[in-house]
Parts: sequence; C-alpha cells; structure tokens
Amino acid sequence: MGYKGTVLKNSITINKIYSIHYFEYMSDFSFEGESHNFWEFICVDKGEVGVTAGKTFTILKKGDVAFHQPNEFHNVQATGTIAPNLVVISFQCDDEAMRFFKKRILRIDEVERNLLADIIIEARHCFDCRLDDPYLQNMPQKEPEMFGAEQLICLYLEHFLIHLIRRYSNPIVLRKRPARIETPKSTKQKSDTEIFNRVVDYLENHISAPVTIEQICKDNLIGRSQLQKIFKERCNLGIIEYFSLMKVNAAKEMIRTNRMNFTQISEQLGYSSIHYFSRQFKKVTGMTPSEYASSIKAMADGSFEP
Repeated sequence: MGYKGTVLKNSITINKIYSIHYFEYMSDFSFEGESHNFWEFICVDKGEVGVTAGKTFTILKKGDVAFHQPNEFHNVQATGTIAPNLVVISFQCDDEAMRFFKKRILRIDEVERNLLADIIIEARHCFDCRLDDPYLQNMPQKEPEMFGAEQLICLYLEHFLIHLIRRYSNPIVLRKRPARIETPKSTKQKSDTEIFNRVVDYLENHISAPVTIEQICKDNLIGRSQLQKIFKERCNLGIIEYFSLMKVNAAKEMIRTNRMNFTQISEQLGYSSIHYFSRQFKKVTGMTPSEYASSIKAMADGSFEP
C-alpha cells in the first residue's frame, strides 16, 4: 500500500524583499514621504513617531505597527520629544490574505517582537549594507554568513503576518483548566525568568549610577555565580556587559534627542569621566559619541556615504 502525500497550502507567501531597516532617528527628523507598488510596515521599537497614511495622520507609540498598502502615500516624522527607534520592512506579497492589513494600525505582542528581532539579525547575515541608511534604494546581497539566512527572513516575516492575522481575527477565549503541576525544570525556568526580569528592572532604575556586581547581588538577594549564569543563558552577556550595553543605548537616545552635550550625558549616566564614557561607547558601537552623532545627522540630511 503506497503513501499519498498532502500538498500544503500557503496562505501568505513573500515573493520579494525590498528593504529591511532598523533606524535610530534624531528627535527632530522627518521623511517627506513616498508611495510604491509593494507593501511596507513601520513598527516603533522605542519612542514615538507621527505617520501619515493617505490622508490619515496618526501618532504611533512603542509596540505600534502601521501597514501601508501598495501605492499608498506615506510619510513619517519624529514628534520632537523622543528620539525614536523604528523597524521598517517593505516586501511584495500578492495573496488575498493581505487585505486584512489595509489601513490597519496594530500592536505587536512578545512573539511578534521576537520575530522582528530575528528578521533584523538574519538580514545582517546576508545583506552587504547598513540597515540604518534611509536612502538605500536596494539591498545588495552577500554570501550569507549563516546557512539559510535568506529563507529564514521569509519564514519569520510570513510567521509575523500570520500570527498578527490569527491574533486579531480569533481572540483567545479563556477557559478554566485544571491546575497544572509544574516540573522542577519548568519551575526553575520560571524562577530564572523572574530573576532576570527583576534584575533588568533594577538596572533600568539605576542607569545613572556606577553599579557593581556586588551591589546588584546584595540588592536582589542573589548569588554572583547564579546571576552571571542566568544572564549568560538569556543574552550571552555577563551582567556588567549587559549593563554597559543598556547605558550605551541610553546614551545613543540622548545624543539623538540633542538636548545635552557629551559631558552632560556622561554625568547623567554615572560615568567617572567623559573619556571613560567615550571608550565604553566605542567599545560597544565601534564609533565614538561624536562619530555616532555625525553619522545620525548625516543620515537625517541625506549626506551619508557608506
């Protein structure tokens, strides 16, 4: 008796990618707008922006995603108060299911946020260009640094769109379920997650201070080795490396907001000197604070050259 295979139907198929961007904009940037014959969406990772779609103007905040259908005029501008970080992806998809996204502004959940992060990671593996250049007309490919990077971009993007449609079309109905007895492993994972989240909140609240590992452990009632192990497993960084990255990301946002000079930013974030701040900034970003500021401003006025 022979087996009969089943042909699986695709509900959404990405035919082409036109752009994958992760922008860090100044708090006063504006993009005059455009229209094109393919889909695009903009998702706010940090801050807020004003978006025009056709004749409708909307303020998008962190976690909001706005879709622009083919040939719809759209533009984006900062609100002047917060320097925004944006994910912008444009692509071709001719499936009927895309009608769901016409003139839609949605909010992403944790699954969708992680899928966007995965797309950005894979894009860096297979495109030979900066993902923060707003004037890029095409994305030159290179030999992928990781096997399957291009395919994963399509799979993650299709998953992202399908997940949004499912979540908004079929709201989850809460049902009473029998209490589940957690295994020791799942209990430990839950405990580690709670510790990680608690420590991250603690670091955010102490972003202006020169915190030590000893102080973190003491204030959060956790052993040094356990703390390092949790952060290594979660983000492949030591706790101080993670805190340094948080400080540099905060510094980048302050630079783009353009309200303080480098000395003031250094003092605001608890660095011992502006020279140490500059060294740490370059260690994380590959640029000095002044080089980063020049790069961002150059992109805003269109004078950037890769």
